[in-house]
Amino acid sequence: MKTTNLRNKPVDRRRLSAEDKESYRPTNRMKAVSRARQRKGQLAWDKKVTTGRQERRPGTGGLSLGRATQGQRQAQETAKVERSKQLRAEKPIY
Repeated sequence: MKTTNLRNKPVDRRRLSAEDKESYRPTNRMKAVSRARQRKGQLAWDKKVTTGRQERRPGTGGLSLGRATQGQRQAQETAKVERSKQLRAEKPIY
């Protein structure tokens, strides 16, 4: 994977001053280039991927319709049980 605009050529230490030779660490340069490549790849991936988005509404969290339906169902079941109790005979017939 080639990263454009990043210079990663080896440095000729013969051309550095004595002070620069001491402070120069090639691993730092390699780590920096590696981090730049990772960052560039992450940005490219973030740009192309479609992220899932969910609508958020304030209040009940979208459960109000479910609660109403559940209450209706409960009322219907209760009415059904009451009706079946009314249709029963008070004393068993033999």
